Amino acid sequence: MIRRELLKQSAGLLSLLALPIARSPAASPAAVRRIRPSDAAWPSSEQWEQLKRAVGGNLLRPKTIWSACAEASGSPQCLSALQYAHNPFYLGDNPGGTEVSGWLNAWSAAASAYAIAAHSTADVVEAVNFARRHNLRLVVKGGGHSYLGGSNARDSLLIWTRAMNRIELHDAFRPEGCSAQPTPAVSLGAGCMWIDAYTAVTTKAGRYVQGGGCTSVGVAGLLQGGGFGSFSKRYGLAAASLLQAEIVTADGIVRIVNACKDPELYWALKGGGGGTFGVVTRLWVRTYELPDRFGYVGAKIKAATPEAYRRLVGWFVDHYVSALFNEHWGEALNLYKDEIEISMVCEGFSTEEVQRLWAPFFDRVRASTGDLTFTKAPYVATAPARDWWDVTHNPAMIKDDRPGGNVAHAFWRGDQDQVSMFIHGYESQWLPASLLDPSQRRRLIDALVAASQFMIVRLHFNKGLAGAPAQVNAEARRTATNPKLADAFCLMIVATGGKPPFPGLPGPKADLAEAKRNASNVSRAAAEFKKIAAGAGSYVSETDFFRSDWREAFWGPHYPRLKAIKNRYDPEGYFFVHHGVGSEDWSADGFERRT
Repeated sequence: MIRRELLKQSAGLLSLLALPIARSPAASPAAVRRIRPSDAAWPSSEQWEQLKRAVGGNLLRPKTIWSACAEASGSPQCLSALQYAHNPFYLGDNPGGTEVSGWLNAWSAAASAYAIAAHSTADVVEAVNFARRHNLRLVVKGGGHSYLGGSNARDSLLIWTRAMNRIELHDAFRPEGCSAQPTPAVSLGAGCMWIDAYTAVTTKAGRYVQGGGCTSVGVAGLLQGGGFGSFSKRYGLAAASLLQAEIVTADGIVRIVNACKDPELYWALKGGGGGTFGVVTRLWVRTYELPDRFGYVGAKIKAATPEAYRRLVGWFVDHYVSALFNEHWGEALNLYKDEIEISMVCEGFSTEEVQRLWAPFFDRVRASTGDLTFTKAPYVATAPARDWWDVTHNPAMIKDDRPGGNVAHAFWRGDQDQVSMFIHGYESQWLPASLLDPSQRRRLIDALVAASQFMIVRLHFNKGLAGAPAQVNAEARRTATNPKLADAFCLMIVATGGKPPFPGLPGPKADLAEAKRNASNVSRAAAEFKKIAAGAGSYVSETDFFRSDWREAFWGPHYPRLKAIKNRYDPEGYFFVHHGVGSEDWSADGFERRT
C-alpha cells in the first residue's frame, strides 16, 4: 500500500478513537453477565407476551431438527425431520436449523430460548431493545450457514430474518446522501438467499450479481464476511459490491450506512464479519452486465504410483499457471492420495474455446505411459449464463422437492455432502501467488502431495484474487477483509465430517474415535501449507474454529480499526459471535465479560 493510503487510514483510525463511545440510555451500566432462563432477572411470561404482541405474534420457541429424535427415536416426528435433513432449504426454514449440525469439541446444535421471526425492520428494533433492557444474549440468523456456529447459542434470543426476503431491482441507484453516479443495483432483504438473488437478477433480468457459490447461503452473512462466489476472479468480493445497508445497531437505532453516511460502519460491514456490528436488515448491491456463457470442466485422474501422482500434480500446476491463472476461471481442484479431481467453472468462453484451452493438459495425460488413468472422463460444457441458476435448465442442481417448496429453489449436487454434516476438522489458508513462481513451484507441489496423503486437499481458485483484473483487486483491498487475499491465487481447504453424534438417530452411531483421527489428519495436512505460507491468512467464513491467530488471519492490519468501530456502535457487546470482532472481551459462550 502506498504511503499516502497508510497516512489516510491512520488519520481515520485516530479520529474514530477520539470519538466518545455511544451509550444507550436504556442499557444497564456495563453489564458483566448476560441473563439466563435460570436467573431471577429472566423476563417474566407477561414480558415475553408483551414482546410477542409487539412483533405481531412472531415470537417462537425454536427446537433443533434433532430434538424430536432425542425425545422419541423412530417417532413420526423424528422420521419426518430426518426425511429432509439433507435439504438446506428445509434447514433454513426452521428457526432451530443450521446448515451443519455442529463441530467436534466445539459446538453442537442447540436452539435459542426464544426466536423472533422478524418480518420488518420494526420487529428487529423491538427485539434489540428487549434484549438490551433485559440484558439477554442475542444471536442473529439469516441463512444459518455459519460453520463456526454464529447463530447457535442456548439460552439466547434469536433474531431470525428469514421472512425479510423482498427483492427490488434498480436501473440507476444512488446511495442516500451521496452524489456518486447512479449505477444498476439490486436491494435484498436480509433473509434472502443467493438463489433468490440469482433468480431475480440473472434468470429473470439477465444481469449478474456477485454472491456466494452455495445457493442457500444468506446474502447478509456472506456480504459481511467478505464473500466469494464461483466467479470472484472476474467480479471480486461480494462485499466490494455493497453500495448501502440498513442496520439496527445495539442502541435500537435504524441506520442507513454507505460511503457518505456512517462510512466507518459501512466499511466494517464489508468483510468485518456477520452478527457483530448490529442486525443488517437490507442491502443494496451493484449488478453487472452478464457474460454470454458460463462453463464447466470436470475430470478425475488416478495415478498408479507415487511418482506418477507427483508428476500429475506438477502438470496441473503448470497448466493452471499457463492457461487458467486469470479472471475467467474459478472453483476447485481436489487432491486425494493418488488421484485428482477437476471441478472448475469459467465465464466468457464458448465450448470450443474451453476445449482448446484444456486440450494440452488432457492430451498429456492420455499420452502418459499408462500410469495415469481417467477414472472420470473429461467433461467440458458451456451454457447461456442466464440459465446457470435455473433448475429447469441445469441438471447439476437439486431442486427443493418438499411439497409446496419454491420451484426456483435449488442447490448444487456438489454441496449435498455438507448439509447436516457434523464437522470433525476444518482448516483453510490462502496460498500466495508467489508460490506459482518457477523458483517456488516445487515447494508448492511438494506440499500438495504431502498434505493429500493425510486428507483431501481442496484448492478454491476463486477464493483468492491474484490474477483478477487490477480494479477488482484494488476494490478488495478497500474492504475490511485481510488484504492478503488479494495476493493469493487460491484458498486451500482441508476439512471432513460425518454423521451427527446425537441421541435417538436411527442406524449406526457416529464413530467419535474416527472423528478424532480425522481431526488429527486435517491438522497434519494443513501443517504442510503452514510450512510454505506462514501467516498467509484465512477466510473468516471457512476456517478453523480453534484458530488462535484469528484476528490477524481474518483481518490483518484492519483489526484495530474494526475493534474501534465495534466499541463505538456496540460498547456493551450485545452482538457476539465466536472469533468475531470484540469477542476477546467475552467468555467463549458470550455470556460473561472478561474485561
